[in-house]
Amino acid sequence: MSISRKMAATAPRSADRGVQSPGREAASSQWMVWLARAGLTARGVNYLLTGALAVAIGLGSRGGEADRLGALRYVAGKPGGAAGLWLLAAGFAALTVWRLAEAAYGQSGPDGHKARKRLGSLASAVLYGFICGSIVTFLLGVSQTSGNSQSKDVTAQLMARTGGRWLVLAIGAGVVVAGIVIIAGAVRKTFARQLRLTEMSPGTRHVVETLGRVGGTARGIVFGVVGVFLIVAAATFDAKKAQGLDGALRKIAGTPLGPWLLVAVALGLVTFGVYCCCEARWRKVRPG
Repeated sequence: MSISRKMAATAPRSADRGVQSPGREAASSQWMVWLARAGLTARGVNYLLTGALAVAIGLGSRGGEADRLGALRYVAGKPGGAAGLWLLAAGFAALTVWRLAEAAYGQSGPDGHKARKRLGSLASAVLYGFICGSIVTFLLGVSQTSGNSQSKDVTAQLMARTGGRWLVLAIGAGVVVAGIVIIAGAVRKTFARQLRLTEMSPGTRHVVETLGRVGGTARGIVFGVVGVFLIVAAATFDAKKAQGLDGALRKIAGTPLGPWLLVAVALGLVTFGVYCCCEARWRKVRPG
């Protein structure tokens, strides 16, 4: 190929890179790295609080909910709690911005540009944006509805529509599948591909991988239980059988193994919270 043809072939690509460079530079900038690490820390704190509340319920505590609302109420009741919650909301806002950047420019790693990865980042951005909004509305006193009530209300609204029952069934099945995928990823340690393992000592790497496997398995179990109750709600056409995080954890306590299984799963959520804090330190966050 002649030099002129080579120049003609590469010119459009160079122009495309020029158009995208400001956004890509922002997505790869140091401040985006800080946003990602602050957001991952906020996610870890959220799981630590939720898991700790679930442990308390498993050990006999009757008060509070083992979900985000319960965690918010717990923190709000402490000195300086409101300021802490605003920081938590800011952390989830940062997490949302980072995930949106990933959706636009791809995740870190060689496969980060693939559509399924970018769609996953977009879904996470929507979820974290919702969590940020729920914290803000709580602080403003606008909404203090528990996760269980929200699950029942949304399920009832969906099933009241034509085809809504099948939609709830599909959502429940999707949540169960997500739980299985999370557990499989924890067992196979696929999460480690997102970490800068070469920066860890062998001992630190072993600890972080163990935290990820135990915490991810517990998180996947909770996802699965929530999904099963959505399927049951759709199958019986009874929205009251849908459960949020708190309800799912309390149902675990109602199994033959009793509260000890709940304590084990709750400690797993605490473990996942610690792992999230490790992610904040070692996760690859710049787009590939």
